[in-house]
Amino acid sequence: MNTTTLLILVIGLGLLGWVVGRAKAARLVAASSSKGSVHSLPNYHGWYVALWGVVPAILFLSIWNIVSPALITDAALTSPAAEALPKDGFTRGSILAEARSIANGDQTKAFNPLSTSMVEPYQAATSYYQTIGMVAALLLVFACGAFAWLKIKPELRARTKIERVTMMTLLLASLIAIVTTIGIFVSLIFESARFFSMVSPIDFLFGTEWNPKAVAGPRGESGFGAIPLFWGTVFIGAIIAMIVAIPLGLMSAIYLTQYAPPTFRAWMKPILEVLAGVPTVVYGYFAALTVAPALRDFAVSIGISNASSESALAAGVVMGIMIIPFVSSMADDSIAAVPSAMRDGSLAMGATKSETIKKVLIPAALPGVVGGVLLAVSRAIGETMIVVMAAGLAANMTANPFSSVTTVTTQIVQLLTGDQEFDSPKTLAAFALGLVLFIVTLLLNLIALRVVKKYREAYE
Repeated sequence: MNTTTLLILVIGLGLLGWVVGRAKAARLVAASSSKGSVHSLPNYHGWYVALWGVVPAILFLSIWNIVSPALITDAALTSPAAEALPKDGFTRGSILAEARSIANGDQTKAFNPLSTSMVEPYQAATSYYQTIGMVAALLLVFACGAFAWLKIKPELRARTKIERVTMMTLLLASLIAIVTTIGIFVSLIFESARFFSMVSPIDFLFGTEWNPKAVAGPRGESGFGAIPLFWGTVFIGAIIAMIVAIPLGLMSAIYLTQYAPPTFRAWMKPILEVLAGVPTVVYGYFAALTVAPALRDFAVSIGISNASSESALAAGVVMGIMIIPFVSSMADDSIAAVPSAMRDGSLAMGATKSETIKKVLIPAALPGVVGGVLLAVSRAIGETMIVVMAAGLAANMTANPFSSVTTVTTQIVQLLTGDQEFDSPKTLAAFALGLVLFIVTLLLNLIALRVVKKYREAYE
C-alpha cells in the first residue's frame, strides 16, 4: 500500500472516529437531565476523537517517510547481491539509486547490470518496511482514537481543545507566509552581498551602462550599471501601463457603480475581472503577434522610420490592459463604500449626477483608488513574460515609446537562463536586481495597504 492510499485510509478512519465520538456525546446529552450539563456540543466531541486518531498517525507517517529510505537501503545492502557492489562510493551510489528507481517503478531499464541484481532486495525491503509503517499507522489511529473516545464525558471541555487546535492551525498558516517572505529576503541578501563584494553598489545603482560580463574589474567597471533597467521598468510598468489602466479602470468603475443597470453590472463586472485570470504568456503572445506589429506600422505611417517591432509601447499597452481589473475592482469597491448620504446630499443641493461623481464621490473614494493604483503598479513592475515577448532585451535609456527597452525582471530571467556559474558577478547580478525589485514592490504594497487602511477607518 503506497503512502497516498494509506493517508486516505487514515483520514477515512478519522471520519469514522468523528461519527462514533459524536454518537457517544449525543447519547450523553440525551441521558442528561438538561443539555447544559454537557460542556460541549456533540460535534466538538466528534472532532476531538477524529483529531486524536488522525494527527498522531500523520505525524508518524511524515517521520517514517523520511527514515524508511535509509532503512530500506541498509536492508538491501545486507543481501548477498550487495557483496558484488564496487567499493567506490560514487559508483556504488549510482547503482543503488538506479536499483531503487526500478524497484519503485520510476524506471524500467537498468543501464548497469549490477543494478538488476539489487532490484529484488530493494523490493523485498521496501515491502517489509511499508508493511511496518502501515501497521504502525493503523495501530496509532485505533489506539489514539480509542483513548479519545474513552475520555468523552459530560465534563470534557472538547470545545476548548478543538478551538485551541484551530487557533494553532491558523497561526501556523499565517506564519508560513511570514517565514517564506523572510526566507526569500535572507537568500537575496546573502547572494547580493556576494555580488556587491565584487561590484561597487554605487556603480550598480547609479551606472548607466548595462552590459554584464563574467569577470568584473576592481571597481566593477564591467557594465553593471542598472539605471537603464530601472528606467525601462518604470517606463513600461509605471508610466505607459498606468496611462492605459488608470483611466479605463476608473471610468469602468464609475460606469458600473453609477450608471449601469443592476442586470448589466451583474454580467459585466465578472467579465471584466476575467482579465486578471488570463495567463501572462497569453498577453505576451497578444502583444508580440498583434499589438506590436500594429504599433510599428502606425509609427511608420506617421514618419517614424526606426520604429521597432519590439517596443515599450506595445508591452506597456498590453500590460495596462492586464491590470485594468486591479484598478477597476479597487475603485469599484471604494466608490460603492462611500456613504449614500454624501451622494444624496449632493443631489439634494442641486448638483447633477456627473458633478456629484466629480466633486463628491471621487474625492471621497480617492484613498481607495490610490491604493488600488499602487497595488497595480507593484503588479506591473514585476511582470516578465509580456516584456520578454514584446519589449525586447536591449537595455536602452530612451523615452521613445517605439524603441526596444528591457526591465529588471527580464534581465533576471536572462541572467539565470541556462548553465550559469554562481560565483561570477554576471550571475549574482540577478540576485541584486531581485533584491531591489523586492524592496520596491514591498514598499509599494505597504504604502497601498496603509492608504487602504486609512480609507476603511474613515467610513467604518
